Amino acid sequence: MSAPEPVRCLSKAAEQVREFNHASARSGAGWEFPADSCRALGNLADLARKLPQAIEQAVRPAMRTYEHGRLAIDGGRDADEAVRRLQTALANALTNADALTAAVDRMHAAVSSMGVDTRGLPDFEDGAE
Repeated sequence: MSAPEPVRCLSKAAEQVREFNHASARSGAGWEFPADSCRALGNLADLARKLPQAIEQAVRPAMRTYEHGRLAIDGGRDADEAVRRLQTALANALTNADALTAAVDRMHAAVSSMGVDTRGLPDFEDGAE
């Protein structure tokens, strides 16, 4: 049985982040200047801003099952306790996601004013015709 569409979407997103991690491991053409960091951090900030909604929506199927009285827990354990733990973890995840977003936004703001000092570089002579 294939995974439902929402799960496939998150799987693709995780794969894209893995590809970024691989592609950005080394500097080189197209990945060497502060502007590259700025664009990457802008995209990461956008991703981080979207995490709280994704996290909340990821628990909906489990919560819906619980609300309909159909949630079974391995070993016959208490569903109410399991859901309380889930809700506590959800609240912590949302708090941390907000903190991550704020931190990445600060990084993006810090790098946005950075550039390359081209003084003295042959291809960037000041006033050269």
